[in-house]
Amino acid sequence: MTPAQVRIVAEARGWIGTPYVHQASCKGAGTDCLGLLRGVWRALHGPEPELVPAYTADWAEPLRDEILLRAACRWLVRKPIEAGAVGDVLLFRMRDGSVAKHLGIAGSEGPSLSFIHAYTGHGVIESPLSEPWARRVVARFEFP
Repeated sequence: MTPAQVRIVAEARGWIGTPYVHQASCKGAGTDCLGLLRGVWRALHGPEPELVPAYTADWAEPLRDEILLRAACRWLVRKPIEAGAVGDVLLFRMRDGSVAKHLGIAGSEGPSLSFIHAYTGHGVIESPLSEPWARRVVARFEFP
């Protein structure tokens, strides 16, 4: 792993145990999946690059609006899904045909794939990137 990858994963793992709170981004107090990514961004780069407007849990799904994907493309570096590396940001579609609305950070690659994410009812956890999760990944990014 590169020093940058080590730093990203260490920062993301530092959030493990933070409770799930919709729209929050405060290590130890509460966060959602976007809040986790925002917190890691602040640790790496300082202030966030844009204000995050209020959002609902459905991420504009009824409107079929890919808000989260567009924002990721603005501020992160897109890479091929199969070109995985520790510290990558993973964007998920939770159901076929739905908008992308979940984020995680790759924690480990190789035979023990994992990702760190904030998940409703669980808070920030590190989960195996099992087949059910892996098939939902629609985009992969790296921090600039």
